[in-house]
Amino acid sequence: MNQTKSRQRVIDHGEVFTHEREVNGMLDLVKNETERLDSRFLEPACGTGNFLIEVLNRKLMVLKKKYSRSQPEYEKYGIVVVSSLYGIDLLEDNVQECRQRLIDTLEKEYTSIFKHKFNQKYVEVLRFILSKNIVSGDALTMKNTKGKPLIFSEWSMPYNDSKIKRKEYSFKDIFSPTLLWSFTTDSDTGERVILPNVYKDHPLMNYMELVNKNG
Repeated sequence: MNQTKSRQRVIDHGEVFTHEREVNGMLDLVKNETERLDSRFLEPACGTGNFLIEVLNRKLMVLKKKYSRSQPEYEKYGIVVVSSLYGIDLLEDNVQECRQRLIDTLEKEYTSIFKHKFNQKYVEVLRFILSKNIVSGDALTMKNTKGKPLIFSEWSMPYNDSKIKRKEYSFKDIFSPTLLWSFTTDSDTGERVILPNVYKDHPLMNYMELVNKNG
């Protein structure tokens, strides 16, 4: 695996990709989390996706083991897996390559399990989610390449069916305490939970309808 694209990119952007050996070594430190389908991962300098690909591969093994006998269940929890992966990179070509590597991996695995029942619309839903989760921008300034705030989507399936809920948050609000934050209590632990201000709240819908959305 090449760790650089060109010497000039190293000079201009300090771009050096992490080797697969180091990626897996670091992920092994949080092995249990990499095997939880809903555990979220954010790579703030994702490059072409070396970390995210390995997280995806680990989750796909769990997904296949648990749900490969039921296509509807596999697809539903496949949405959970994809919506848990987030990435930021300064360079748009890296972002595009990262998204494509992820979708190629997902499509290859999906096809191998459901070769005769392949659903192209489902793959387009996965592609849509990745277009919102893998973005170009600067994790330090928390802005995109146009100088506007980075926006991320939180995806959830609150009723344990094919309905999906999407809420958008600014990256800055997630990590920078402000007076706009609200508070609630976790129903399981009783601990106080801080909630960032919601940038946009989308209506609950069937996840297959996401491909008909334009934003």
